[in-house]
Amino acid sequence: MKKLKFFGTGGQGVVTAAKIFSTAVSLYEDMHAITVPAYGHERRGAPVITDVVMDSEPILMNSFVYVPDIVVVMDETIIDKHVDVSAGKHDGTVLVLNSEEPFMLERYKKIFNANEIFYVDATHIALEVIGKGIPNGSMLGALAATGVVEIDSIEKAIRESFGEKAGDMNAAAARKAYENVKKL
Repeated sequence: MKKLKFFGTGGQGVVTAAKIFSTAVSLYEDMHAITVPAYGHERRGAPVITDVVMDSEPILMNSFVYVPDIVVVMDETIIDKHVDVSAGKHDGTVLVLNSEEPFMLERYKKIFNANEIFYVDATHIALEVIGKGIPNGSMLGALAATGVVEIDSIEKAIRESFGEKAGDMNAAAARKAYENVKKL
């Protein structure tokens, strides 16, 4: 069983990313997944947290993730909004971060103290490829770089969720992020 926690802000497609990830796992990886979103103020810029549980066996629980194996941070400034992205982490928890800013990488390295940090400027890739600063597709590519899911599965699920035109652009953003992820 793998437990994931997605952090971001309203308008970034955090919940959509988690749902697409669950689709990729369920339809294209021959596994099971559930998505449990947590809505707060439901406005652009407000913190958004979504949990995903995946397993090779049917998942009989439907609860939030309290001890994540992977933490996906789609908005690097979330830590400045008093959101503790390291809550419940364990020694093996992996961080996937939307940032290439050296100052932020150091902050997250210090705060999160993870064994593995994968990072990419997913927002820049989204702007470049889809023309909008919505990093959900590119962050799914970064997540695939951890090995938790195949990039081909992510691309298929993105196309299925967004349709042909938007799907192709977001799948391209995912692939570009996947190919450009760096590791601390």
